Amino acid sequence: MVIKSVTDKEFKEYGRVVEGYSVADILKTLENDTPCPEGVVYVAEEPKLMATADTKDLGTSLFGGMPFQFGYCNGHNTKMNCMEYHRDSEFNLGTEDFILLLAKLSDIEDGKLDSSKVVAFKCPKGVLVEVYASTLHYAPCHADASKGFKVLIALPKGTNVGTTETAGKNLDDRTLFATNKWLLAHKDASEIADGAYEGITGENIDIAGLI
Repeated sequence: MVIKSVTDKEFKEYGRVVEGYSVADILKTLENDTPCPEGVVYVAEEPKLMATADTKDLGTSLFGGMPFQFGYCNGHNTKMNCMEYHRDSEFNLGTEDFILLLAKLSDIEDGKLDSSKVVAFKCPKGVLVEVYASTLHYAPCHADASKGFKVLIALPKGTNVGTTETAGKNLDDRTLFATNKWLLAHKDASEIADGAYEGITGENIDIAGLI
């Protein structure tokens, strides 16, 4: 695996760099008011991020006036473990460089994703990126273990905040893991014990040796 940059042309198949918006107060809040544990912590909606001077204008623009939530995913991580997608784009912004492990929804065949399809992109600190709805992703990875990562997770309001019962009729129903969250897990992932669908074959990618 080669870690490319979100500024490389290859990233255009998975997302885009978003420019032109003020994000200084969001970065300041992420840095000063959110933790960076040794593991990974995810908060779907953080009141302090929802209250920054940048939040209203940015969220309104990114989601076209729909209700939105600004949360975070912080910590230290080098493994893939799972891949998820939503019915909409997700936006990420980090206080430090971070790495995204990505694949395409179209890479899923017969209900399984071969981990050899997964690619890696580094996002520089302070750069806002959109991860398309058709892109599989999960928790960021750190680019520097001494710094970890603190990453804004911007999504439509209500995403990842509860569970939804389905009739279990097809793959979509079997992979729905939380509200607006379809999840495929590797057999080694802890999410399997929580009932996640085992949908990733091959190696559980670990980029520790590449950073």
